[in-house]
Amino acid sequence: MFAFYVDGSDYLEEWHVLVHVCQRWRYLVFASPRRLYLRLLCKGTTPVREMLDFWPALHIAILSKQSKSDKYADNITAALEHNDRVWAVHLFDVPTLQLELFAGVMRKPFPELTLLQLHANAKNESTAQAPVLPDSFLNGSAPRLHTLSLDFVLFPALPKLLLTSTNLNCLVLSNIPHSGYISPEAIVICLSSLTRLQTLHLGFRSPSSRPNQTSGRWPLFTRTVLPALTDIWFLGSSEYLEDLVDRIDAPQLYFVWIMFFNQLIFNIPQLPRFISRTENLKALNQVKVDFLSHSARVVLSRQTETVNCPELTVGISCKVSEWQLSSLAQICSSWPPSPISLLERLDIILGDRDTRPHWQNDIENTQWLELLHPFPSVKNLYVSEGLALYVVPALQEIARERVTEVLSVLQGLFLEGLQPSGPVHDAAEHFVATRQLSGHPVAVRRWERG
Repeated sequence: MFAFYVDGSDYLEEWHVLVHVCQRWRYLVFASPRRLYLRLLCKGTTPVREMLDFWPALHIAILSKQSKSDKYADNITAALEHNDRVWAVHLFDVPTLQLELFAGVMRKPFPELTLLQLHANAKNESTAQAPVLPDSFLNGSAPRLHTLSLDFVLFPALPKLLLTSTNLNCLVLSNIPHSGYISPEAIVICLSSLTRLQTLHLGFRSPSSRPNQTSGRWPLFTRTVLPALTDIWFLGSSEYLEDLVDRIDAPQLYFVWIMFFNQLIFNIPQLPRFISRTENLKALNQVKVDFLSHSARVVLSRQTETVNCPELTVGISCKVSEWQLSSLAQICSSWPPSPISLLERLDIILGDRDTRPHWQNDIENTQWLELLHPFPSVKNLYVSEGLALYVVPALQEIARERVTEVLSVLQGLFLEGLQPSGPVHDAAEHFVATRQLSGHPVAVRRWERG
């Protein structure tokens, strides 16, 4: 009955009603606090001291968002003072001074803490100062910690804390300021003890956060194996990622999302090698090239699966369409022939409906050729309406120039919103005719994107 009532509701508060039904219900609920997962929710607007005096000594979950009031800070502080009962801490968009105040209260051991999310206020890009957690934060130990998420927060003693957090399942370090740069070598050392880690998010705030390549590389004797890791999210420089993935193996990896800062040249030989050492990501046979208003990405997945499908995404943070195209061409060309040869479907789409006005009209057909060249085994090519006007003429020129190594086995060309007449239709007809004469027929069909 308890589970039925709280199912789909705000579990942390709805159960309060049940203990007020009658004395017997109150006794039954409070007799099994762990089995019923009872928690007291403390918000910035909650009169914490009065509430904790009224309720039994249950675990405490602290949840609050930005507020500059002294009462808010006093309520959160009052909850944190019960360090032996705090089970979870979620503080979002908190001003630097307040977050440092709360961190000062958390210098004691928190033996029951399983979830910690500290997200500082970083809205002011130019003048925002990241809060700094003291070395004595959590008394330097968090043995029961399951999830740790720090956003725009400096924590110099993080490596020491991670070495004691052997139960950690999820580690999120996002919006890392350049002043809090953590080298790939240091990250790998931290990860070496996290044998239960399933999710790793690593995101830098500045493109300048990259390894110093002139100082030489850390000698690689053996790779660190992360046996439980299934998800990796990364935002940063390609040099940093290369140094990181060269030092780790993740045999159970299932989902990879990578976004690089904009740069002219991409040299990423280690990333494909890292992926090739992961069984789940070997049989990807569908690729989507997705152009967005502020980024572009290549997404590899399995054509036969739609739910919980292994997926690899590699992208570039950039607004200029010509740079987007050039960067993705470099990234695709970095991949060895063996995985690419399995790809049978290629989608080239505009992910944002408002992207088309930003697309440049002076991009040469050879640039599209560079993007298509790494996919010789694609049988079906899908092109969204906003890009067909540029892609199809490039295909026409490729066929006319007898460039046989590009889309040589293409069988179907699917164009979103294809009209019975117009420049796209005419270019497609010429492409089909040229391919017919060369003995490589292609069928053109209208495509309605779901």
